[in-house]
Amino acid sequence: MTSIIVVGSGVAGMTAALEAVDTFDVTLLTKADLAESNTRYAQGGVAVVIDDMADPGAPTLGDSVASHVADTLVAGAGLSDPDTVGILCAEGPAAMDELIGRGVQFDRHDGELSHGLEAAHAHARILHAGGDATGAGIAYALIDRVRASDVTVREQTTVVDLIVEGGTVVGVTLLGGEQLRADAVILATGGAGQLFPYTTNPAVATADGLGMALRAGAVAADLEFYQFHPTSLDAPGNFLVSEAVRGEGAVLIDADGKRFMLDVHPDAELAPRDVVARGIAQQMARQPGIPVRLDATALGAEFLARRFPNIDAACRAQGYDWGIVPIPVTPAAHYYMGGIRTDEWGRTSVPGLYAVGEAACNGLHGANRLASNSLLEGAVYGSRVIEGLRDSQPVAAFDADWLAPLDLDLTDDPDAHDVSRADLQQLMWDAAGLARNGADLAQAASELKRWKSPEVTDAKAAEDANLLVVARAVVATALAREESRGGHYRTDYPQTDPAQARHSAIAARDDAS
Repeated sequence: MTSIIVVGSGVAGMTAALEAVDTFDVTLLTKADLAESNTRYAQGGVAVVIDDMADPGAPTLGDSVASHVADTLVAGAGLSDPDTVGILCAEGPAAMDELIGRGVQFDRHDGELSHGLEAAHAHARILHAGGDATGAGIAYALIDRVRASDVTVREQTTVVDLIVEGGTVVGVTLLGGEQLRADAVILATGGAGQLFPYTTNPAVATADGLGMALRAGAVAADLEFYQFHPTSLDAPGNFLVSEAVRGEGAVLIDADGKRFMLDVHPDAELAPRDVVARGIAQQMARQPGIPVRLDATALGAEFLARRFPNIDAACRAQGYDWGIVPIPVTPAAHYYMGGIRTDEWGRTSVPGLYAVGEAACNGLHGANRLASNSLLEGAVYGSRVIEGLRDSQPVAAFDADWLAPLDLDLTDDPDAHDVSRADLQQLMWDAAGLARNGADLAQAASELKRWKSPEVTDAKAAEDANLLVVARAVVATALAREESRGGHYRTDYPQTDPAQARHSAIAARDDAS
């Protein structure tokens, strides 16, 4: 093996490219510029056991890898894979040391790394950069390294499909028909927030890698599990209001100024994200037309501006002085636990194809991602995918804890009409958003069949084709899981069923792929 194509320029893609460039001929492709990814917009930070990074003799925080593992498993609602979780938490400190070596400037206090607390963490273990600009700090440091390396970078380059020959991925096809060939293709294309009308994700998060992988015959996993962040600013753009704000002491209040989350979960505002998001949605339904509010006034304007400068600026741009007045917040699509099914080395079910980061699903996050494990995942598994490539084992060996794949029919109805992205997004919000039920999901499945895959003549059409494929897969898996667990909540099956504590899987039917 000599050549690798990496598709995507977030922390996972750029880490993989930098790890590979000394051994392989690496080409990194991104449909926008290098900085435009979910990584850049991540605020809160990176969860890592700081005690394992401290200088000898420095005071410890009482944290441990075992504690980080335990918190991740609890958040995953019974579906996180213990092996992949253990890898993430144990290799996290070394991955952060590598990021620091590549120029990432994490915030420090008195010379030591600063650390914050976020929901569902037993210890304050969240590293941050620029206050609430951690993702940007990581992205721009890695961009500098990539540009100074021998990685061939092609920006503003849309990949429309994978090239599959003899059951093996051998390259990619670009918009306009150009083909690039390589010994391996790594998909690091991020999430799928644009499936929904309300999302904290940037416009580029259109499920491209997942859509292409499904068309290529790859197995996808856990697509019913989508995490809705509890607190985005209730204003155009749904600007993310980091979990770290609640970690610092901000509380959620109803129309009467009462902390309603105290009646929902013992951990109140610091309960797992799916619990808080549904708690907010239920409270919004009880007070229609009046938003719930995040009250950070006790923290003071000076602290908020210093600790969360980007959120502070976003609030002020919308006319809110959040140091004085509570701000309106609402849930929004944030992170995909599901993705292209991989093993712990990023290997997929298709030879020659690898996936890493939010585009992949190795069982790490289970049914609900623990806050601030996503940037860590990109750093740890972005490195591991290259280590796995050097083993030259092209196909993953999956264990029996994964369910046999559902069949995904990629054919359109004979009378299908053109897809409207806005209509697709609203359909997904209504039928496959925070709360689902069988009747709405079945109706959504029928409606999605009546939209035809667009002819790919431009970048938007390529994105719409991927969104349609993935929307069909999400609805199919959500309909099949007749229970509520983590990011998947069924009003007709509100209880968690221990018998369904297994990962779902879906793949295109042979006669439809």
